[in-house]
Order: sequence, then structure tokens, then C-alpha cells
Amino acid sequence: MHVGEIWRYRELLVGLIRKELKVRYKNSVLGFAWSMIQPVFLLAVYSLVFSILGAGIKNFAIWLLCGLIVWTLISTALSTATQSVTANQHLVSKVPFPRAVLPLATLGSALVHFVLQFCTFCVILLITWHAVDMRYVWLLPIAVIVTTVLLSGMCLLLAAVNVYARDTQHLLDLALIGLFWCQPILYQYARASAWFTHRGWPSGMMLLNPFTSIIITFQRAIYGVASVDGKALLPDASAWWYLRNLLVVGAFGAILLVIALRSFDRAEGNFAEAL
Repeated sequence: MHVGEIWRYRELLVGLIRKELKVRYKNSVLGFAWSMIQPVFLLAVYSLVFSILGAGIKNFAIWLLCGLIVWTLISTALSTATQSVTANQHLVSKVPFPRAVLPLATLGSALVHFVLQFCTFCVILLITWHAVDMRYVWLLPIAVIVTTVLLSGMCLLLAAVNVYARDTQHLLDLALIGLFWCQPILYQYARASAWFTHRGWPSGMMLLNPFTSIIITFQRAIYGVASVDGKALLPDASAWWYLRNLLVVGAFGAILLVIALRSFDRAEGNFAEAL
């Protein structure tokens, strides 16, 4: 599998992305508006719930949405990509084309929804007069690119494995539940780091999870502060510290993508028979 081959079929890739978007909201009155309604609904719910329970973090709903929007992209892309080849077995067995465009199309669809949700989130920030930290905002496009590269490799690998082991999609559902709680979304990164340090582990253990660097970058830029009322939330480090972590994750994602493309190339020759 070569990138050039996928590029030659870019029109097919774009067409499949459009199909994914249309199928998702088929016969829906509001259509794409549902992607934009979700952040507003989550903001209202979490604001109400945590105002009652007390989250201990000022503007907790904003903090939560910083991570939830990224997590929605991750979970949606992985879950839909895993079933992308098996769900299109009629195409795989009859039409010659690089099968890698199938999981990549589901990732493209998830990215479109992410952009819509993020734009809605930006409107929420304007309405609530929430100040972002402009010293870190420039990291957000880099974080999105890194996320895309990392997810591309994971989507290709999961899609190929699921063809031969259908339990993969069910195991992924469980894995995503556990992975969600490994992200500093409902809790603070600083608190988790302190937990590891107290038990003799390095404070950077959380960074072994590649998605953590991405999520805390969004939190630092959009939530705007590293601590509230003396309580640490995030590393009070420079933008270059966050950039370094993103570049490490990006390098890992690039290596994973190369491995995934080669593995997918070897596996797709038997897809028709396996399906």
C-alpha cells in the first residue's frame, strides 16, 4: 500500500466521506445541526449537574468540553473505522480499489463532525466571555494534525484485524470505556500526576498515553489557566513543553501509520475471502 495509490483514489475517498456523513443523518430533519447541538446540550447538562454536586473546578463545564470534544473524535473514529471494511464487504469483494480508503473515510467523517462541534464550542466561549490563552492557541492546529496521524494508523490496524477477528469491535467497545478513564477529562492531570508520584512512579506516567498530551494541550489553550485558586490543574509549563509532547506523539503516530499501511497492504489481499 502506497500513499500515492490512496492519493490517486482521493475522489473516491471524498465520496465515501460524503456517504458516511449522509448515512449518519439519513432521514433526519436537523441533519448536521445535531453535531452542533451536542456541545450545547452537554454544556447545559454538565453545568447543571456539577453546580449541584460541586466539581471543585471553576467553569467545570468548559474544562470538561475541552476534553470531551477531543474524546468524541477519538472514540467515533476508532469505533466506526473498525467496522468499515466488514460493513462494506459488497464493495470489497466486487470493486478493485485500495481498501485503506474505507477506514480513512470514517476518520474523515469524524473529523468533519469534530470541526462542526469545535466551531459551536468557540461560539459558546464567545457567549460566555471565557478567555482562552493566546500563548497556547497556536498549538491547537498542531494537536489536530497529530491526532489525525495517530488515529489514521490505529484505524487502519483495527479495520484490518476486525476482518479476521470479529471480536475486535466488541473488545474495542470495552477498551474505549477503560481508555476514557485514562484521560484527564473528568479529573485534573496534575492530580493524577501527584497520585503517581505519591506511589513512587514518575510524575510523567500519564504522558505514556499518547492521547493525554493532545487533551491537555486543548485544556491549556482553551480553558486558559494551569491552576485555579492555588489548585494545580495542568503543568504550568511553557508552550514549548506542550509542543515537545505533541511532536513526540506525532513521531510515534507517523511510525504507527507506516506500520499500519504496510500491515494493511499485506492483509487486504485476503479480505474478500475472509469476508
